Amino acid sequence: MAPPAANNKLTGLVAATFTPLTAQGELNLSEIGPYIDYLTEKQGVKSIFVNGTTGEGMSLSVAERKMVAEEWCQKAKGKLDQVIVHVGALSLKESQDLARHAAQIRADAIAVIAPSFFKPSTAGALQSYLQEVASVASTLPFYYYHLPALTGVKVPVRDVLEGIEKLIPSFRGVKFSDRDLVDFGLCVSRAQPHWSFLYGVDEQLLAALAMGAHGAVGSTFNYLGCHFNKLIADFQRGDLVSARSTQVKVQELISYAVKMGFDVGVNKQLMTELSGLSLGPPRLPLTPCPPAHALAITQKYRSIFSED
Repeated sequence: MAPPAANNKLTGLVAATFTPLTAQGELNLSEIGPYIDYLTEKQGVKSIFVNGTTGEGMSLSVAERKMVAEEWCQKAKGKLDQVIVHVGALSLKESQDLARHAAQIRADAIAVIAPSFFKPSTAGALQSYLQEVASVASTLPFYYYHLPALTGVKVPVRDVLEGIEKLIPSFRGVKFSDRDLVDFGLCVSRAQPHWSFLYGVDEQLLAALAMGAHGAVGSTFNYLGCHFNKLIADFQRGDLVSARSTQVKVQELISYAVKMGFDVGVNKQLMTELSGLSLGPPRLPLTPCPPAHALAITQKYRSIFSED
């Protein structure tokens, strides 16, 4: 099969979606339709990243991940620009199975995180792993998902990019979720015109934009998307004073949330509070957010962004 066309470059905000669960921890797919409406109508977000860290992808079974991805892709038709399905797994065979399924349901792209139990220790080993997954869904744009804080795989992304398109013709970029702006900047400087480097640390997006980020993937875009869209627009027209003001507000909110233990469970409950959606608790080993914490963060959000 021919690799995907080099056009349709991914830019702007991509929300890393939460996976709606019932109080008993089962999938609650009925919330996905209203979720999409909330993202597009309230936050101005038109692309999503499904079954990643925020979506608790690694805590879902392969069958569950397929059901979630299929529902997002089906409900997104005519409403979202791109649905990227994360298909990384600890098992190469499971990752390939998920990649094939993503192609079958006509996802717009796939992404793969490095395996985090038996870890690739060199750029070559990581490239080989990514190549094996990409090869079974060669018609889909392929993104490497870099998250060393959780995977423990600290291979510089710039080394992973060496010769990557010869190995993976469908390669189209990186979800770069790390604070190392030196590595990020070197990656962007070596990028092909049709590659997208999407930054994944929401609280320092402005710095990444200055280093050449083409867009961003983040969990807070679910409920802060309208503010980040303003930040990007201000940056693009050269209004750095306004862009910095928005970024500092985000930093203030996230710093406050971190003091409350800002994990996926807390973040998910915060999204529930701000959106009115019923997303449910996280799945064990993550534990539910104490209601008082979510309420305090919600009040902090409203006080910080009251003038916007």
